[in-house]
Amino acid sequence: MKDPLGLASTTAIQQYLRLARSERWDWPGALRAAGLNEADLESPDTTVAGSQFQSFLLNLIASTGDPLLGLKSAEFVQPGSYNVLGYIVMSCATVGDALEKIAPYERLVGDMGTTRIDPHPDSTSVIWHCHYPHPRVRPHMIANVLASWVSYCRWLANHSSATPRQVTFEFALPEGTRQADFERVFGCPVAFSQTRSAVIIPQRVLAIPLRQPDNTLRETLEAHARERMNRLLTDESPSTRAQVKLALRQALQQGAPRQEQIADTLGITTRTLQRRLGEEDTSFQNLLDEVRLEQARQALANGQESIADIAERLGYAETRSFLRRFKQWTGTTPGEFREHYRSGPGNG
Repeated sequence: MKDPLGLASTTAIQQYLRLARSERWDWPGALRAAGLNEADLESPDTTVAGSQFQSFLLNLIASTGDPLLGLKSAEFVQPGSYNVLGYIVMSCATVGDALEKIAPYERLVGDMGTTRIDPHPDSTSVIWHCHYPHPRVRPHMIANVLASWVSYCRWLANHSSATPRQVTFEFALPEGTRQADFERVFGCPVAFSQTRSAVIIPQRVLAIPLRQPDNTLRETLEAHARERMNRLLTDESPSTRAQVKLALRQALQQGAPRQEQIADTLGITTRTLQRRLGEEDTSFQNLLDEVRLEQARQALANGQESIADIAERLGYAETRSFLRRFKQWTGTTPGEFREHYRSGPGNG
């Protein structure tokens, strides 16, 4: 079963983690709530389910209350943030050459969005369409992508004039921020509530040479990238763990899911499901607990749903069972957890 949000490279997550560590935010909690393990993110060649990445960002946003989280994360972009694509563009001759490499290989970074290059006589628009639907996550991710492009471009060009003509965002100016916050990062006028999210680049910037052009290295890296793209097209099956967690999220909408039900959803026997999860060093109950905790944290932090309703929606026959389990998981009661977020940054 494919995740509806596709896959995300661990290198994309690491950029946010670098920001979270520098700010001393509760990034371990955000990872746990999304069903992610720090050890699973160490290899740059691995991926996670897109729904987990979106959940991680949602929990990080909720726990920090920082309306500039996405924009700030651009400061932590590195060549590795874009997987092999980052090294391909680094070996290009000019800014314009580098831009041409984004669309063909951006899936190596993940399925978070798609890029379109729209040339004009005196400028080029680099347009990004975000695939993540959550209204709280989407603006942060768009701000991250566009600001990271500009930051990385400046570093590649080693040139202070590598600055856009304008940046446009499809979302409104976030509450608690100023337009100057964004214009300081981009170094150009920024417009909100526009029809598309884009960076408009003057033609003179496209001609700026990059600091480390290497045609031979670029060709080698592109050959490697093409091989990986081919593997993506032929082998996109996520792990059994990811498939089960996705099925659990969907099944919880109809009540407490049973192991047999999830096995049927995946088209395998219960015994096969148990064996595959054992091979991935987990179990059905562990994954059910992870999904319940993930959804409980989101509901408590982001909504007005009563604790009793949350317990019922998560498949608990009695509210007290949910209260007991939540305190075992987090060390706090659901009420204490909700009050923490209500009184946290950005909430009064």
